[in-house]
Amino acid sequence: MTPTRKRRLIAVGLILLAVGVAAALTVTALSQNMTYLFSPTEALAGKAPPGASFKLGGIVLEKSIRRDPASLKVDFIVSDRFKQIPVEYTGILPDLFREGQSIVATGKMQGDHFAAREVLAKHDESYMPKEVKDAIDKAKAAHASEIKPKP
Repeated sequence: MTPTRKRRLIAVGLILLAVGVAAALTVTALSQNMTYLFSPTEALAGKAPPGASFKLGGIVLEKSIRRDPASLKVDFIVSDRFKQIPVEYTGILPDLFREGQSIVATGKMQGDHFAAREVLAKHDESYMPKEVKDAIDKAKAAHASEIKPKP
């Protein structure tokens, strides 16, 4: 192998190594910034990463909204109609936020409740975010498999 070929081979190898390192760093950075959506059933089953931020999707349980009159703190319960998680949020809620409506909240579990930093509400009567609908369908399937009749 001539010295020129050897230098070219080393240069190509270093370029490939640099591209590989850049790709690995990009994938790592993107995976750390992703937040996955979980239903209350999935979150309580431990599928949500402990201590990490994730999205909680479900329906605001009827008669569960409690507002603190002295601040912007709101407590409510999110349900997938099988399991329930209390949610604590401080801030201004969307205009369409109300009982019985689908929401997606972003935040973290803190003990037995979900501390939300952002709350999104659905925008009309017939719309339900695909992720929330899928999470509720998964919860229904899991609930149905738990209640199999014993022979």
